[in-house]
Amino acid sequence: MSATDSASSAERSFDEFYAANVRGITVQIYAYFGNISDAQDVVQEAFCRAYPRWETLRGYDDPVAWVRRVAWNLATSKWRRMRTAMKFARKQREEHIPGPGPDHVALTDALRTLPDRQRRAVVLHYLADQSVAEIAEREGVAPGTVKSWLYRARNALAQQLTDTPRGEVNDA
Repeated sequence: MSATDSASSAERSFDEFYAANVRGITVQIYAYFGNISDAQDVVQEAFCRAYPRWETLRGYDDPVAWVRRVAWNLATSKWRRMRTAMKFARKQREEHIPGPGPDHVALTDALRTLPDRQRRAVVLHYLADQSVAEIAEREGVAPGTVKSWLYRARNALAQQLTDTPRGEVNDA
């Protein structure tokens, strides 16, 4: 008998072993989990671990006992991980974050209408608390240019967000 005939025989032998036992082990693990897909995953993993060891396992008195034991060990490990995850999830507080208010929506919409440089300057200066000098260095421009962007942006935002006529915004 050649090596390929022996390998082919071993594969047929494993295929027959698998076909004869997969359903019974799956039913047992399903009863433990209560979830068929988890049971099938665990049983498949057990048979995957048995396949490379098949030459040794088929010499055992009861090779299905080995696969069943591996499946049960995998199921127990998975169940413990799920239990730990559930305990952690139960300890987490539910945070209710309110949606954006009308002012926030209006400001966001108004910011979208600004040119990129002005919008970036407003966000960096007022939201990220960066100084005019820091923004100028980041953008590679003179500080006076940043001041100009901020002035124009404030005027445009004021015009969109209030009824204030152009030019009446304080340059604070």
